Amino acid sequence: MAATASASKVKNAKLVLLGDVGTGKSSIVLRFVKGQFVEFQESTIGAAFFAQTLSSDDQTVKFEIWDTAGQERYHSLAPMYYRGAAAAIIVYDITNPATFTRAKKWVQELQSQGNANTVMALAGNKADLLDARKVPAEEAQAYAQENGLLFMETSAKTAINVNEIFLQIAKRLIQAQAQQQQNTNGMVFVDRGDSRTGSASSCCS
Repeated sequence: MAATASASKVKNAKLVLLGDVGTGKSSIVLRFVKGQFVEFQESTIGAAFFAQTLSSDDQTVKFEIWDTAGQERYHSLAPMYYRGAAAAIIVYDITNPATFTRAKKWVQELQSQGNANTVMALAGNKADLLDARKVPAEEAQAYAQENGLLFMETSAKTAINVNEIFLQIAKRLIQAQAQQQQNTNGMVFVDRGDSRTGSASSCCS
């Protein structure tokens, strides 16, 4: 019975990874989906698709993951993948400030072109290379807070926070869905009341 109940609550969620080439987007996905790390990962061409399910409380989220190419020549294809996405992870390399600057541009693009309800997370990848850090965690955290983003430093190599960032996204998606249902129920009730009082008041004004 429990399995049937949980299966009925599966939420499909399209998730896209964006970021500069070499930031480790594909490595993050590989670590999350297969629990693997490949030291020398070939650059993604266009985009790669993966699927993985994650459970939070009694809800299950099935992520349909699009790992986009970071090369500039593929930038024009990105809207095909982030359009309609429920969530996005924007990845930068903590040892490369240019990738953090690029991540901010991705955030701006999503904010202007994407769905306003998209759950966005900022991932500072390669957190295992602390000695080579060039982007302070405090700076990235402050930027994330200003823009309403989830923020975590991750390491695909050591698995630091990789599952956790997907879990936090899943929780936000579930909360957003519950809030949306609550608002919808409330709006239906309020609209009915307003329509009745509106028609009554208009006849007397």
